[in-house]
Amino acid sequence: MLSNDARILRGSAVLAAPVGVVAAVVSTVVAGEKGLVGALVGLAVVLVFFGLGFWALMRITQDKPQLVMTAGLLVYAVQMLMVGLFIVVFKNTTLFNGKAFALTLLVTTLAWVGGQVLHTMRSKTLYVDPEPSVPQEQARSAKAKPRDGA
Repeated sequence: MLSNDARILRGSAVLAAPVGVVAAVVSTVVAGEKGLVGALVGLAVVLVFFGLGFWALMRITQDKPQLVMTAGLLVYAVQMLMVGLFIVVFKNTTLFNGKAFALTLLVTTLAWVGGQVLHTMRSKTLYVDPEPSVPQEQARSAKAKPRDGA
């Protein structure tokens, strides 16, 4: 993982975790113990899915940087589908408060994506190869030779 990627991942988690903790505290105050459990499950789902999604994106694009946009959109779509699936599956559960779960999942997801966007925009990722693709000696000798073959 490149240092910029690690910084983006860390920045996303650093922004999402406190939002999830605040959501857990609010859920505990509003819904009691079941609210706390629901909020913690929601926070765990976001951290696991989005952390694994980012790792998968970096793994996929490690050797093929031209796939970044396609792979990023695919990973993001799968993450949103999984979050929606979790909300639908656990909507009527009695194990924890479903509203606390869903709201924590939503706000933590928004915080994660916002952190990812913020730290991606702040990172100085090179999109041009700073090293010449032709060694210096070859470039000098190519300049010295006339083009007409004489």
